[in-house]
Amino acid sequence: MAERSFKKEVEKLRLGDGEEFRGEGILAVTKALLQSGVSYVGGYQGSPISHLMDVLADAEDIMNELNVHFETSASEATAAAMLAASVNYPLRGAVTWKSTVGTNVASDALANVASGGVTGGALVIVGEDYGEGSSIMQERSHAFAMKSQMWLLDPRPNLTSIVDAVETGFELSEASNTPVMLELRIRACHVYGRFKAKNNKIPEFSLQDAMENPTRDTSRIVLPPANYLHEHEKLNERWPAAVNFIKSNKLNELMGPSEGDIGIIVQGGLFNSLIRALELLGLSNSFGDADIPIYVMNVTYPVINDEILGFMDGKKAVLLVEEGHPNYIEQELNTILRQAGCDTPLYGKDMITEIGEYTSDVIKSGLEKFLAPHGLSNTEKNNLPAAAAIDVPPRPAGFCTGCPERPMFTAIQLVEKDIGPFHVSCDIGCHLFSILPPFNIGNTTMGYGLGWAGAAAFNKKAEQRTLSIMGDGGFWHNGLTSGVGNAVFNKTDHVLMIVDNNYSAATGGQNLLSSAGEHKKRSTQHDIADAVKGIGVTWVKTVHTYDLVEMHKTLLEAMTTSIRGPKVIIAQGECQLNRQRRVKPEFNRQVNAMKRMERDRFYVDSDTCTGDHSCIRMSGCPSLTLKENPDPLKSDPVAYVDNSCVGCGHCGEVAHAAVLCPSFSKVTLIYNPNGWDKFKDIIRSSFIGWIQVGAENKRHQRLKKAGLA
Repeated sequence: MAERSFKKEVEKLRLGDGEEFRGEGILAVTKALLQSGVSYVGGYQGSPISHLMDVLADAEDIMNELNVHFETSASEATAAAMLAASVNYPLRGAVTWKSTVGTNVASDALANVASGGVTGGALVIVGEDYGEGSSIMQERSHAFAMKSQMWLLDPRPNLTSIVDAVETGFELSEASNTPVMLELRIRACHVYGRFKAKNNKIPEFSLQDAMENPTRDTSRIVLPPANYLHEHEKLNERWPAAVNFIKSNKLNELMGPSEGDIGIIVQGGLFNSLIRALELLGLSNSFGDADIPIYVMNVTYPVINDEILGFMDGKKAVLLVEEGHPNYIEQELNTILRQAGCDTPLYGKDMITEIGEYTSDVIKSGLEKFLAPHGLSNTEKNNLPAAAAIDVPPRPAGFCTGCPERPMFTAIQLVEKDIGPFHVSCDIGCHLFSILPPFNIGNTTMGYGLGWAGAAAFNKKAEQRTLSIMGDGGFWHNGLTSGVGNAVFNKTDHVLMIVDNNYSAATGGQNLLSSAGEHKKRSTQHDIADAVKGIGVTWVKTVHTYDLVEMHKTLLEAMTTSIRGPKVIIAQGECQLNRQRRVKPEFNRQVNAMKRMERDRFYVDSDTCTGDHSCIRMSGCPSLTLKENPDPLKSDPVAYVDNSCVGCGHCGEVAHAAVLCPSFSKVTLIYNPNGWDKFKDIIRSSFIGWIQVGAENKRHQRLKKAGLA
């Protein structure tokens, strides 16, 4: 069950020649793939291209009609290895993942396909998750393109440019026998727009043709002596072919006036941000009609020397807008200028900033510095009022309301109270939020599925065992071999807790091998416990996460048992976000159909709440908040459960497990009550009202004695 469905939108993929396509950037990429005659597509989900995988999954019927094979790959390495189909055969293939972490995982296969080269067009669509809102380390795909000499496209973020980049990317790949990377930033993935569609193409040479007529070219296989010759082929044949294709097809663009004393060179993906900055300075309109010559690098690797020198010619100064560190393009351009004897000053990060995302405001500040010596500062043309600085409160990432992972970390806190603190090795996934308040749990994280491997060095006998965390997504991606298999082989005595929440929740709720639901096109319902036992773990226990008492008991046993060897706890609880996406619409339909429905909610009795607030400190659920104490004799605010509560019961479990207070109670809301429900309500209301009258009288008496009434 993905984060959202594109079932309706994918029908636009059937649009033909000349019809107008409107939609999101990710949909445009899919349409461009079908227009290009792609034979196969694979990938692994992750921001910002998760929705591309969701679109492809929802469009699988349409792709089948065109004889296009689609796979949700087990990992980025699996996806990259699919490109082997294009090595010997004229098959166009595309794969996709979140970069740079996905590129790191796929690096072995990518390096091999880049070395041997391809016959059919091979396109790698990477979601460049860079900037302050990113969930990964701050690195760039550019370095990998340079290392393996794969050409890197960075199109302007509008649908026409993106679609053109996909189509010409395949052509560039075939013209130079080299796989091509297409970089899409977050804004490009989710930009909305329109373009003129073309007819979808059925591949002229099919996968079946290749299977039934196998061929092989040993010069494409990375074995000596061919691997030595690949370097010569890259530099002497593929590189010149790529440069000629890029120049002849004018993939890079000149915008603005043809001449000017100064100019700007910009990565294609930053063009919109640059234009917005120029617009704020009164030097462009919103349609990109700038007053300054701009060279747009829709291909950021390889750099086309002739085009750079031609743009620099006759200019007093040029500013390079290059996002990310190191400044690969700036270094290369300076080398080109020095070798050509060009003395035009090139400015870059010295004017803007060395690090961080290049938003329009950041670029605008750099432009003002660059333009001031040339009499083009914003003082004359910019009539917009200066924006006042706003202090934005921090919003650290956290678990969703009712998240089944929250009780796990409450249990860890309780066990640490019992036996003292222990080392916790984290993994990539939603559970990583436990590092932040209120749990403050976790010492390291090394990568997706590497939670247990991250504690491998501590495989020594000590007073305290280590605990590792791994999600079901990470488990199937990499953790079964790198973590569990490694622990079994090396006879570790430590503990692993696997979060089995039924989906690859962190990447958008995609199905997994272990998903409980049936799937028409995928094989699911493969138990994690069976996989773990099959690889050699004997101490395996499965616990429902919302049963906090049992979670606490099982974890404590794992951390203290005298039994030696690897220990695995499988914490099961469906991702509440996905569950609500499934349950809420159906619940509302039943209510609207006037059927009797029940929904559980939790409630805090203000009179019995002690104000200790451990329920909040040990849960952190967004539905738990504070309100004023109704008792004027008490100053501490009381806990309160707001209307976002999904009835998971964790807050009440915390109160019970931590022996806090009896203030939590479960309330069952009844929609469309029947006659018996109404009769019971009358009896209960009468009885409770009678009790409340007595309680209210006692409260007034207390207030009188205190002189407050």
